[in-house]
Amino acid sequence: MNAQKTMTTRAWAEMALLSLIWGGSFLSIRLALDEVPVITAVAHRVFWATLVLWGYIALSRLPVPRDPKIWGAFLLMGVLNNVIPFSLMAWGQLYIETGLTSILNAATAVFGVVVASLLFADERLTLNRAVGVLLGFFGVATAIGLENLLQFDIRSTAQLAVLAGTLSYAFAGAWARKRLHGLSPQVASAGMLTASTLVMVPMAFMVDGAPDLHLSVTAWGAIGYYAVIATAFAYLLYYRILGMAGSGNLMLCTLLVAPVAIVLGALVLGEALAPRAYLGFALLAAGLLVLDGRILGFLRKRP
Repeated sequence: MNAQKTMTTRAWAEMALLSLIWGGSFLSIRLALDEVPVITAVAHRVFWATLVLWGYIALSRLPVPRDPKIWGAFLLMGVLNNVIPFSLMAWGQLYIETGLTSILNAATAVFGVVVASLLFADERLTLNRAVGVLLGFFGVATAIGLENLLQFDIRSTAQLAVLAGTLSYAFAGAWARKRLHGLSPQVASAGMLTASTLVMVPMAFMVDGAPDLHLSVTAWGAIGYYAVIATAFAYLLYYRILGMAGSGNLMLCTLLVAPVAIVLGALVLGEALAPRAYLGFALLAAGLLVLDGRILGFLRKRP
């Protein structure tokens, strides 16, 4: 994990903005799913985000890679980072609350540490990382409720689908480190979204048929939000903050997203989460803070 950098006021402000944007994405996706099938909803997301990012790259005159091997890497990255998690999480939101989806989504960082420790020699589990991972897994198990997994109904299946999406994110991070290092993050984002579009658009036509363009203003607004703001613009903002704050501080964004999604779900959709969901999030948050060394550093500084 990269060393933490000193957080400036600007970095805090932009990280708070990114958390608000991503927190709102869960609500917008759920609103769109009232009128748009899952596969088509994901196709909308990657298609419009692709157009926006390539427009940015053209205006910025960033070099575009021509090596077929890089585009092959973009294809697998798109499947791991967009096609699989976007589809699984959107389907899961049909059966569980947006707030709970955001809590389970926070497990991405935990799975990322585990996957990296298995694939990279310099990412082996230290004591604090092992403790953080255990806390994170306890948090996920608490949020889901082990008794629900024993029932294995549609709700528990939806929660497992969301978790599978976070695991796919973790493998995407490892793949990016192995195959996409040295590329502009903006170009890498556009490349993987292009590959995702080439997969999702034909799939949407095969599974859902031709897309219905006669949607309500709410549905189009939701699609515009999660595709343009929460995907294309959020990618650009994410890498900007990463350069200013470092990956350790940026992990805090994961903790800020869930409360935003929970509040929006309660206000707009009238959702009410079970107490165990909040306890699970607290354990997961503690695990993430242990993972980035923040709690251990605080304890060491105490007299």
